[in-house]
Amino acid sequence: METVVFYVFAALALAGALMVISFKNPVSSALSLVLTLFSTAVLFILLLAHFIAAVQILVYAGAIMILFLFTVMFLNLKPGALKFESTNLGFKVSILLVILLFVGYFASLGFRKGILVRDLGVSEMDGFGSIQGVGTTLFTEYLLPFELTSVLILVAIIGVVVIAKKRSS
Repeated sequence: METVVFYVFAALALAGALMVISFKNPVSSALSLVLTLFSTAVLFILLLAHFIAAVQILVYAGAIMILFLFTVMFLNLKPGALKFESTNLGFKVSILLVILLFVGYFASLGFRKGILVRDLGVSEMDGFGSIQGVGTTLFTEYLLPFELTSVLILVAIIGVVVIAKKRSS
């Protein structure tokens, strides 16, 4: 049963990611990204990383996507720019399905031959996905990238405020 759930949500994550880069409409891309993020959260649940799955849904699928949609609305795009284009939709979906079939076929070959399968002992999984495990890893091994990311987000927010002030005056 877990294998079926994995393949279904892995395929949904791949399909959503491909739709993010294929849509011209930023709102459609954002909704496709939400599908990808939810599918990834289910994959985290399968890994027994419930905390990471909850953070994935609350922070990324929730807060970050709201911020992205507000940014799209803030840009004051022309009314035609946000129009959903359904031209050649059947062709695009069929190409997407063919790509997913090829990826699924080659992934199943890899799993059958044991290329991607490795035995994880319980000692390697201690604290994986828990609050303590994430916090310890984040603030020891990845402290510098974590702080640099916060500075990058702050610079982006300041940039948006500067752009907004230039447009209003």
